[in-house]
Amino acid sequence: MENNSVTKKSEVSTAFKWFHATSVSGSAMMIAAVLASYLSVYMTDTLQIPAATASLIMFIATLWDAINDPMMGVIADNTHTKWGRYRPYFVVAPILLTFFGTMVWVDWGFATSTAKAIYILIMYIGYGMTVTMYTMPQMAILPAAVKKDKERNLIITMGAGCTATAFTIGNTFTPNITAFFEAHGFSNGYVPYMLIAGALAFVSFWGLFAVSKGQEKYLTEPEKNPFKGIGMVLRHKEVYPNIVAWICASMGYGLMFSSSVYYMMYYYERPDLIGAYMGVISIGALVSMVVAMPIFLKIFKTGQRALCVSQITSIVLYIILFFFGKTNFVFLCVLTFISSVTSAMQNALVNILVNDTIDFVMYKEGKTANGLVSAIKGFAQKCGNTVTSSGILAILAISGYVAGAIGQQPESAMFALNFIKFGAPSVTGIIVILCVVFGPIKHYKAEIEEMKAKMHNEEGH
Repeated sequence: MENNSVTKKSEVSTAFKWFHATSVSGSAMMIAAVLASYLSVYMTDTLQIPAATASLIMFIATLWDAINDPMMGVIADNTHTKWGRYRPYFVVAPILLTFFGTMVWVDWGFATSTAKAIYILIMYIGYGMTVTMYTMPQMAILPAAVKKDKERNLIITMGAGCTATAFTIGNTFTPNITAFFEAHGFSNGYVPYMLIAGALAFVSFWGLFAVSKGQEKYLTEPEKNPFKGIGMVLRHKEVYPNIVAWICASMGYGLMFSSSVYYMMYYYERPDLIGAYMGVISIGALVSMVVAMPIFLKIFKTGQRALCVSQITSIVLYIILFFFGKTNFVFLCVLTFISSVTSAMQNALVNILVNDTIDFVMYKEGKTANGLVSAIKGFAQKCGNTVTSSGILAILAISGYVAGAIGQQPESAMFALNFIKFGAPSVTGIIVILCVVFGPIKHYKAEIEEMKAKMHNEEGH
């Protein structure tokens, strides 16, 4: 066990903590929020791309995005430069992010919906590959620099707060921001919006590159063969519940969140209330990350327990909203706010399972798999994103959804919207709880802590 002086000493600087928190979870996350909330609507309602085609775009792009995650994990683990193993990727990240995050919104005036769809597909694939390129190293460098669970959890919590803030801006104020730019001469307000967000990303990613010098301490030689590396992780059945939890956590909050614009426009039939309702969700997520998550971790002691309690509470609220959400707008907002407070934190809490899995593989194999485990988590999350992004549009297409037909949607489409919004997240929440409660990695806690203490001593802490 670590002595008190070791426990109290911070392993990384305050600057490292903040730049780590604001890189992936800062303006890059704001860009992700805008894409998640408004790209589908932009494709179907502005570019007039059919919902089935838009669904196919999202399916192809996000599926490929998931497939290339393990590739990136192996590449990151086997990167050897004078700047380090994971740090070089932080240099090119904001360049590509700004380019693809902006270009996906540029309308070149293509004559056919097919041409528009192909262009969006190319740009969105480029964006997804960029996110993969910087997310894997960013997740991998945390357990490489920090071994104490308490400090790791603090940094994850800081990132969660940044995520909530970014999502609040991306969700709630995007219509206002784009309208502001369009009122000042821009034909498409998304373009300057993304350029400004990209400029902020340069500060956070390049800042992380600067302050992480010499911080890749707790690393061993990785498995160089990518297939053997993946096999090294996946041969341990103990990691599978965590993988399933990552998939379902991504789907649960993603389905509730990404369907909100459609829900208010067509199920509630009040497009004028979209901004107010998205604000309720975003503020709830902000409270979840900044206030509720630290309280949950303090009360329930571990991230696993906090995750289960948050999911149980969210499921109860989702079920109530499924049956009675349309009764009254104030009622809808109050329960949606509370459910956002309890559910949004799941996307941060499941990252604790990443660190647990990395430690477990190192204990079992004696090899570094930070990038690879982070990539498998990314793969699982993006599998969930694939189901979320393409699934919403596919279900709408099957259910008979008619773009722009407010107040004239068939009952099948109305039921589909309500189920996507509240029913499906309840199902995924139950699965997450089962995976966490019965996950076997926790049985190795004592052995893993002993290994980590030994690594501290070897580093001279």
